[in-house]
Amino acid sequence: MPRDKSASHVKIMAAAKAEFLEMGYEKASMRSIGDRCGMTAAAIYRHCTDKEDLFCQLVSPAEEKLMSWAYAHMQRYEEPVKKRRKMIWKDSFIDMMREVIYPDMEDYHLLIAKSKGSKYENFLHDMTELAQDKFLEYLQELRASGIDAPEIASQQLHLLLTAYLTALFEPVVHNYPREEADEALVTLEKFFLPGWKKLMGV
Repeated sequence: MPRDKSASHVKIMAAAKAEFLEMGYEKASMRSIGDRCGMTAAAIYRHCTDKEDLFCQLVSPAEEKLMSWAYAHMQRYEEPVKKRRKMIWKDSFIDMMREVIYPDMEDYHLLIAKSKGSKYENFLHDMTELAQDKFLEYLQELRASGIDAPEIASQQLHLLLTAYLTALFEPVVHNYPREEADEALVTLEKFFLPGWKKLMGV
């Protein structure tokens, strides 16, 4: 459904966001959203097909922004492969948290912590699986280009990525104040990045 910019739509989306943040997707109700914005269910359904569509309209911009950063991140690491150079450290998911997630913490709290029962319920797991597949493909491309790249079993990489992404998103899940989230990120950066660099031979 096209993203409506009308005053009514903005009002509905604000009410829906408040409802989903308070109740979570599973327990949220369209009737309650209507009560919050002073509109009938029929009026709300002119702006969405159902509750899931309404939730998707709220979280899809955050998802798109995150995935856009992630794919650009992957492309930045592919440059040395194309030029047959050694692996070069570019950036990490730590940077993603600072640049993308933390400025819109509430939207990502909605996506990660309030999506049970929706198609986004396993978003963090799916993101981990994607990162694992892309990382293994990247290592294969490096070796195929004659670049010395480390060997790591997929199960071991899955463990590392699960620990890494779970830790990174804990402040989002628990909706930390920005200052506490920034402090947590500094700690995680000190702990995880040396290990990733060593693993990648950087």
